[in-house]
Amino acid sequence: MGCYEFHDDRFRDRIHRNAFLETIADGMLWAEGPVYFGDGNYLIWSDIPNNRMMRWLPGTGVELFRADSNYANGNTRDRQGRLVSCEHGTRRVTRTEYDGTITVLADNYRGRKLNSPNDVVVKSDGSVWFTDPPYGILSDYEGNRAESELDGCYVFRADPDTAQVDIVTDDMVKPNGLAFSPDESILYIADSGVSHDPDGPHHIRAFDVGDGQKVDNGRVFAEINPGLPDGFRLDTDGYLWTSARDGVHCYAPDGTLVGKILTPERVSNLTFGGPKKNRLFMTATTSVYSIYTNSRGAQSP
Repeated sequence: MGCYEFHDDRFRDRIHRNAFLETIADGMLWAEGPVYFGDGNYLIWSDIPNNRMMRWLPGTGVELFRADSNYANGNTRDRQGRLVSCEHGTRRVTRTEYDGTITVLADNYRGRKLNSPNDVVVKSDGSVWFTDPPYGILSDYEGNRAESELDGCYVFRADPDTAQVDIVTDDMVKPNGLAFSPDESILYIADSGVSHDPDGPHHIRAFDVGDGQKVDNGRVFAEINPGLPDGFRLDTDGYLWTSARDGVHCYAPDGTLVGKILTPERVSNLTFGGPKKNRLFMTATTSVYSIYTNSRGAQSP
């Protein structure tokens, strides 16, 4: 029980008391974007500065998945099970087809290059929602240094039929991780503006989703301390599990911090996986950790 911190009794129902933190991979420079493939029973994630993507298979271990990932960051799967990735280096969102070819889903907004797509989710209608902060163009470490062609950092939606890219919300400093509630009525978006401004935001906001395409009624769901929110996922009961400096923080649907999973390194992102979707995988700086829980991921395929 040493890796847990309890803030509310509800957290005791979220975790498995006999579970322990496992290190399944190390040797990364900045691990990010974990995505679980249930049909193949493996995990894929990005190692951004090393410009590669890795794969872990139970019983086999870690292997290289993609040598030149275009500094990929966030990853997810679409409703057909295809890999969708945010690429810092090419400033685009792509889909890997079944035959391995790459399809570009979004690389500009009204003719201007995107900043550096960061994280992505696919809604049940097939639309692709992604955040676009400037982290990949601020230096050559996680992408390619460049000037922004946009007048802000936005959250976008790419239409599945027309491929049209529209702004979902434009009032965030550095939009980062995002995820829908289990019924898709709420869109949660992290703002990690504090990364480059000590007075900047370090919270997750919640938005009501209207007509499946627009959001409104934005409000702060949770302030993340210590550190900032990067990536997160929800379980089937609507609890939100987010990255933080000291590990993973778990929030009840009412925004109450119920508990933490403490890790040796700063967590960047996470996802649920395993045959029962009850294993939490966490990318954390140089390593990837996992722990079994009593929760099941809402959106992991």
